Amino acid sequence: MRYLARGFMVVAVAAALLTGIASDAAAQDWPQWRGPARDGVAAAFDVPASWPDTLQRHWSVDIGLGYASPVLIDDRLYMFSRQGEDEVMTALDAGTGETVWRTSYAAPFNMNPSTARHRAGPKSTPTFADGRLFTHGMTGTVTAFDASSGEQLWQYPGTGLTPLFHTSMSPLVVGDLVVVHVGGHNDGALTAFDAATGTVRWSWDGDGPAYGSPMLFELGDTRQVVVFTQEHFVGVALETGALLWSRPFTTPAVTTSQTPLLYGDMVIQTGRANGVTAFRVSPGAGGWTTEDVWHTDEVGLHMTNGVINEGVLYGLSHLNSGQYFGLDLDTGEVLWTSPPRQAENASILRSGDTILSLEDDAELVVLSHSRSAFNPVQRYEVADSETWTAPTLTGNRLFIKDISTLALWTLD
Repeated sequence: MRYLARGFMVVAVAAALLTGIASDAAAQDWPQWRGPARDGVAAAFDVPASWPDTLQRHWSVDIGLGYASPVLIDDRLYMFSRQGEDEVMTALDAGTGETVWRTSYAAPFNMNPSTARHRAGPKSTPTFADGRLFTHGMTGTVTAFDASSGEQLWQYPGTGLTPLFHTSMSPLVVGDLVVVHVGGHNDGALTAFDAATGTVRWSWDGDGPAYGSPMLFELGDTRQVVVFTQEHFVGVALETGALLWSRPFTTPAVTTSQTPLLYGDMVIQTGRANGVTAFRVSPGAGGWTTEDVWHTDEVGLHMTNGVINEGVLYGLSHLNSGQYFGLDLDTGEVLWTSPPRQAENASILRSGDTILSLEDDAELVVLSHSRSAFNPVQRYEVADSETWTAPTLTGNRLFIKDISTLALWTLD
């Protein structure tokens, strides 16, 4: 894919086109990383009976660097980005792209040279809950903003100690707790902050943070935060932060960036050079244990997160220079693989039986659910530079962020 340079611009929209864009927006919120349930399911996206030859771009605006997904609440978009030496939270009108408010704070930091290609972030997506936005910045700073006004409500300052390739974990908000792993490669703490005040409610300091985001699973009748760390895969009690179970887990590149998946009562574990494993978690008289159900080395995930549909895990394996696959989660059998060299990375979402994969080369690939074959039905070019940001999909709208530009595309 050839990239075209773009200056700072906002593309004007015809008023007649806006009527269909904003319909039923309140039922189509996208409040956090990977959508309403943090599982990549875009239930409110309207899959067309027939995919058009092209998508319609309505507006685009330069919003700054970073990989944070757009957060959509009603008809307001929220973007977390870098502009110069500042990390910036911006609220925009979802129909026009016009700025409603903008709040920033200073966040200079020194990049690891090996991350230069991926720019200076931020890489973590904000989480919206109860009228507030919670962010995790590149220096480890955790901040709460008032979503209506942009006022900074509280801030937990980062120490500057971050994982080797900097932060990318998106906060998990459950009730009045904001859970995020702060700190550096060899130290740090999975921390629950009070959503209203920023006070630390509990912390677990057994290992440093990795790059994937935490999930809330109920396992063994216990609500627990499940997350990858630098050298482990762990579950801690939501209410107290007490460690329940832990499994050793490392990758050759020290880049475990998966968001955990749950299928039935099985936790799905995957990462570079580790294949895919399904295991069950159980409490017992001697403490919590984990037991493998199946394992495969035929496919795996590196930076891409997969989605589940009707018992099939769809993913983009780092093997064979980027290869899509379908994996039966009941048996661990690889059902199919695509031709190799598809993409280096992709953000994969699902609506019904349709799989949508935004590849890092700005191509959106539409796949049809299949247990037998790789089945692409349409491809669209949706940006002018690399797209490492997961898109936001609601109604007939697709909000796409490339290196520095946010755009609204629609199915018309």
